[in-house]
Amino acid sequence: MSTALGSALRSARLAKSLTQEQVAAALLGCRWIDDHHPAELVRRNGKPVTGIVIHRDELHDDEVCRVAGIPVTTPARTAFDLGRRPGVDKAVIRLDALCNATGLRRADIDAVVDRHRGARGIVQLRDVLELVDPGAESPQETRTRLVLIRAGLPTPTTQITVFDECGHFIARVDMGWERWKVAVEFDGAHHWTDPAQRTRDINRLAELQSCGWSIIRVSSDLLRHAPGVVIERVLAALTAAGCPVDWPLAPRLSLNRVS
Repeated sequence: MSTALGSALRSARLAKSLTQEQVAAALLGCRWIDDHHPAELVRRNGKPVTGIVIHRDELHDDEVCRVAGIPVTTPARTAFDLGRRPGVDKAVIRLDALCNATGLRRADIDAVVDRHRGARGIVQLRDVLELVDPGAESPQETRTRLVLIRAGLPTPTTQITVFDECGHFIARVDMGWERWKVAVEFDGAHHWTDPAQRTRDINRLAELQSCGWSIIRVSSDLLRHAPGVVIERVLAALTAAGCPVDWPLAPRLSLNRVS
């Protein structure tokens, strides 16, 4: 358990506060929680707590549940709060992870939005909810998807299962367009530095290609420094496969680099 999370839980027990946002997300099973971020609590009264970010907000009784005896905001309420915090990309990443871990549905979040109309950050939250995909299994997969959507490419489907002509399982790809057999995969550092993983990747790629799939591989450096290269490669693969993509692309969101 991280220092911040442990401190938040102790504070919650002593102050009868509700663990909030990233702390709640961690307790609800989310991965990718940064230990360096301060813990956050919803607290109805009392003095500030060193090392803890305190939020005073309206909570309904059915927006609270218990995890391991600790009162936390429900998945829907946690999503409502995370999605309103500044930064669209960060909000989408956090909600992707939360929905992936809990099976949270859009309708559950919409119900909380409807009862808190006018809350600060609600406009951003509505934009974020249009971008959330629980199929993302890492922050970098979310960032990759956002780069594609921002450029105006068709929204990819996440976690596509590929079978050969005999129905044998071949692979599950991060995201792509099944009709056109084009996939985009984010490769973490271990895909390049681990010899055994590298061998598995080579064999896997050959099997996917034998099934007619085009695979565009993405690294963190490409995402950060050359997202245009990723977009060009995906566009070329989709066009070659016969996908009717209009040119020039019509960006649906800001073309600024993903945070």
